[in-house]
Amino acid sequence: MTDADTTPIDTDAVVIGAGPVGLYQVFQLGLLEVRAHVIDALPRAGGQLVELYPDKPIYDLPGIAACTGRQLSDALLAQIAPFQPVFHFRHEAQTLRRLPDGRWEIGTRAPDATEGMRLRARALFIAAGVGAFAPKRLKFPGIQAWEGRQLFYRALTEADLPAGRVLIVGGGQAALACAVALAESGRYAVTLTYRRNQFQADAATVARWCDLQAQGRAQFIAGLPVGFDAEGERLAALRISDHAGVEQRVALDALIVLQGISPRLGPIADWGLALERKQLAVDAERFATDAPGIFAVGDINTYPGKKKLLVCGFHEAVLAAWGALPVLFPGQPEPPLQYTTSSTHLQALLGVS
Repeated sequence: MTDADTTPIDTDAVVIGAGPVGLYQVFQLGLLEVRAHVIDALPRAGGQLVELYPDKPIYDLPGIAACTGRQLSDALLAQIAPFQPVFHFRHEAQTLRRLPDGRWEIGTRAPDATEGMRLRARALFIAAGVGAFAPKRLKFPGIQAWEGRQLFYRALTEADLPAGRVLIVGGGQAALACAVALAESGRYAVTLTYRRNQFQADAATVARWCDLQAQGRAQFIAGLPVGFDAEGERLAALRISDHAGVEQRVALDALIVLQGISPRLGPIADWGLALERKQLAVDAERFATDAPGIFAVGDINTYPGKKKLLVCGFHEAVLAAWGALPVLFPGQPEPPLQYTTSSTHLQALLGVS
């Protein structure tokens, strides 16, 4: 089944959010032999830590003196690998409805697919952090008409683009890496624009970009986009203003905008779940929302005494998994608590010899 297939996907549980807490939720569900599908609007696991702070050290995880966001994400992915979760990246949860049999159906939207998906599960775990991350878009009325044709909010490769003039907006790692890759291919006239000639990227990528500029294989324009020009059905140019207010028209065949991402609660706010200050209200025993079978963990929830710390989110994921058992396995007694250090059953699930 492809991500564009509209046939509903049946599973035990759906986790919204592939950040650290969402990944640990998958682990706790796996220990209870619950199958999980994971939805995330980003193109990879790791959430905010990987997208915004991949190389910044974290110092407050138990037993770990220091690790980066990327290292933590990689470790969590390795930890859940035995449970074979199914990831659906670049999918944003859009709709939610209760089915006659008590299950929940989640509908998604995927910008890179012709259609989204429908997933059906008895339990839904919302681990969306501060919300779904979406690319920061250009806010010029009418420019959205070229999205997916000439205007893109993701890094593209040679496989995605015909040869031509490419204008890239942004000064972070993603923008520079995309500009470097396209310029090195020799198939594109690459121009990068950013508000200043100081980039938020690693030293190696910046150095390579400067080399390409010096060789005349790419160019840079310091300034801010202020408008666009269209010619018939084509997006023809972006207008850029420098710090002195002088406007320059940059002709293009493709426009790639990589200005970073920003969180928003998005459609979750319209699902009818109890909210307090744009956060999902939960009980502190099971981390259940006011809808049966829907749980919320991590920064997206609120309850008396809430602390927005990773270690607290991990604790919440444990209790949410156990709290969901009556929904997942109605009429069955709660299983005894087992420990991975001594339980041969849990070790078998984890592939420990």
